[in-house]
Amino acid sequence: MRLTVLGKSPSWQDAGGACSGYLIEEEDTRVLVDCGNGVFAKLREQVDYVDVDAVVISHLHADHFLDLVPYSYALTYAPRQQPVAVPPWPGTNHPARPALHVPPRATECFRRVVGAWGNEDLIENAFDMREYEATTRLEIGDLVVTFRAVAHFTETYAICLSAKKGSGRVVYGADTSPTESLSDFAKGADLLVIEATLPRPERAGVRGHLTPSEAGEHGEAAGVERVLLTHISDELDATWARDQARGTFSGRVDVAGQGTVIEV
Repeated sequence: MRLTVLGKSPSWQDAGGACSGYLIEEEDTRVLVDCGNGVFAKLREQVDYVDVDAVVISHLHADHFLDLVPYSYALTYAPRQQPVAVPPWPGTNHPARPALHVPPRATECFRRVVGAWGNEDLIENAFDMREYEATTRLEIGDLVVTFRAVAHFTETYAICLSAKKGSGRVVYGADTSPTESLSDFAKGADLLVIEATLPRPERAGVRGHLTPSEAGEHGEAAGVERVLLTHISDELDATWARDQARGTFSGRVDVAGQGTVIEV
């Protein structure tokens, strides 16, 4: 299984970067996990967007889904998607319509967002969109996808992607405050992709994110082989973040960069 980081920024994009987006490839299967600001352009640098089998969204914050809008426009209006010939494309009666797996109430959310300027059903028409639940188990080509609720400011799900053949297993923690739910979900995974947004814990109020040290603690509790720190700004020193996580996690720690590739 191969993971390519398309975007690893927090809710504001790195210079030249993108928000949350990860391409998972296993055999002939391609799954995009999250599609935040700037991700669609980065996806196009890696694969043809019509060849993506499915998109899976962890939660309904803009930095995790907003580039579904340009993706939907491409699927709707690109020359290759039309029923008549548009040179150099021959025309098709079967335009690409990737599966889109989204958390509960996403349909309503997307209609509000896109409906602000009209065409409120843009996303649901461009994709084969389905809302999942915590107990949902998906089979997407050569991958099995499962979910676990984690603690964030809105309903959010960590995502596990397992190879049908072999033992490759990647867990993406999405956005979360400290929670045993994520460590339990990630038990024994080959790779835990975990946010490390904060240089220090929130001073007050409800928590919604992790520090690098806390990210390491979750990896240690889960007994994973490797941790990839993500959702981290280019304004935060990557060496410092790695060292903080290494202080609490005994395995390998990497910091996600634009275009980072990890083989599992």
